[in-house]
Amino acid sequence: IKFDPMRKALHFDFKCPKPLMKVQVYKDNGLDSYEAILVSNGQLYDPTYEVLLRSDRKLKGDLPFLALPIGTVKDKVNAQVTSVIVKMGDSFRRKVSEVILDDKGEMTVILSLQGRPSSVFMGEGEWSDKLKKLKSIVNAMEKKRKIPAIINLTNAKKVVVKFKSNI
Repeated sequence: IKFDPMRKALHFDFKCPKPLMKVQVYKDNGLDSYEAILVSNGQLYDPTYEVLLRSDRKLKGDLPFLALPIGTVKDKVNAQVTSVIVKMGDSFRRKVSEVILDDKGEMTVILSLQGRPSSVFMGEGEWSDKLKKLKSIVNAMEKKRKIPAIINLTNAKKVVVKFKSNI
């Protein structure tokens, strides 16, 4: 809010970034945690932001979950995680059930494909490249009507896909 005394005017600047995920930030012991909403600019907002958007019918559908250790909240890792989640896009993010970042900086993504879970181990680093590979794998598997049970992308040069069953 800004006031211009010369013009006798108030200027309101409303910013409503897009909510991406529900975040659970946990401490080292895993017992203490707090919740927030990760938005498109990388900031964590109070959970009431989601409630306000839902009451105004601006948010439809469920938000996927993101679990982060408290040490990464103000770290460059938070920016990298946000960047990867934004690059997922809306259609792919709807397939994501949960993203977990552990204390070692390794990312695990749980997908829900046709109502069945698929675990994706992305390891640490190079997440943007791994995300591109993941998207192409999921698209190819959906066309073949297969559901991968486990996708291992920890090594960026080698992809391992294990199957559970057909759709």
